Amino acid sequence: MADHFSIGFLPLVDAALPILAHEHGFAADEGLKLRLVKDVSWATVLDRLLYGHTDAAHMVAPLAIATTLGRGRPAQPLAAPFVLGLNGNAITLRPDLAASVVPQGGLGNPAEAGAALRAIALAGKDAGNPLRFGVVHRYSSHNYMLRYWLAGCGIRPDEDVEITTVPPPFCADALEAGEVDGICVGEPWNSVAVERGAGRIVLATAQIWRRGVEKVLAMREPVLEERRGEVEALVRALHRAARLFVDPEALVTNAAILARSEYLDGNVELIQRALGDRLLLDQEGELVHFPDFMFQYREAANFPWVSQAQWLYTQMLRWDRTPFDAKDAAKAARVFRPDVYRSALTGTDAPLPGASSKVEGSLLQPLAVGTQQGQITLDNNAFFDGRTFDPAALEAYVAQDSYAK
Repeated sequence: MADHFSIGFLPLVDAALPILAHEHGFAADEGLKLRLVKDVSWATVLDRLLYGHTDAAHMVAPLAIATTLGRGRPAQPLAAPFVLGLNGNAITLRPDLAASVVPQGGLGNPAEAGAALRAIALAGKDAGNPLRFGVVHRYSSHNYMLRYWLAGCGIRPDEDVEITTVPPPFCADALEAGEVDGICVGEPWNSVAVERGAGRIVLATAQIWRRGVEKVLAMREPVLEERRGEVEALVRALHRAARLFVDPEALVTNAAILARSEYLDGNVELIQRALGDRLLLDQEGELVHFPDFMFQYREAANFPWVSQAQWLYTQMLRWDRTPFDAKDAAKAARVFRPDVYRSALTGTDAPLPGASSKVEGSLLQPLAVGTQQGQITLDNNAFFDGRTFDPAALEAYVAQDSYAK
């Protein structure tokens, strides 16, 4: 008899892998019976996980680290043995603001769009009417990507502009109501705002960090230890789902599954676009193909690189304005569990990196890397400002960012 394993999720396209693992029978093939539990905010997803109502969750990666470190609530160690995808988010501005920031249309150049936005933001601040942006959670990659971009363009988050929290399903509503001037959210909610004429997509977060970590499969560390065999079975099922995610022949079927009422309860056309890395940037425009928009499977995209967790920790320090702590840094690094991923997939046809950490932002062109099994070529993983993050120089990286800015 199959073992029951419950997974909490939000109605986002990047919740796809657990859903597809269930619907295509990959979990059942591994002896697992998944129960998928839909919520409306990351706070409720986290509460359900911590109180034992679910065994695992589709979760924004920084929230797993923040929970482990006790940011905002008593610490509970979480573990992330699988990355559910890279990027997949966009920055959408109200149409008049977008026209000023990216007047030529299309996806903007991050540096040029940031420079234009800076002039508008400072004028708004001086007039006592600062720009306000909505992000999905304080401890989300959306928040950190937005802040990294703003700060890199000379805009001081929390001083020159305001940043507030809006749950993903309400982001388009908040933009349409004029409660925020821009949103950073995952699909399909940018596209919903565009379809309503409430916003225009100006940047994909992949333009800020080409291979930015996004959602993870998170669970309480004791659950991982107690149910290690089931967790490894789930990793194998999710890996099969990731391979199917990038199969063009499965796109229509997968979009139809995700659009169902028990999952995203959304427009199948918008979901299909996101799965195919296509975006309608504005209501009157044409579809744009951005190949790296929602990155899955290729280049070990689902591998939980420890360096990704460490970079997120540096952003947590930067924006919580807290000092570096070696013990916390070690706890943050341990949240990502490449050891579990390796154990689950050793002996399969899944390529496994030879290392568990890498220099982030160091590649501008393809590079074949050492592997434990299979072959892996990594491609462009640059940050828009040209910086790199070497996890061996973690404290020095943190010191580069002035908390006064």
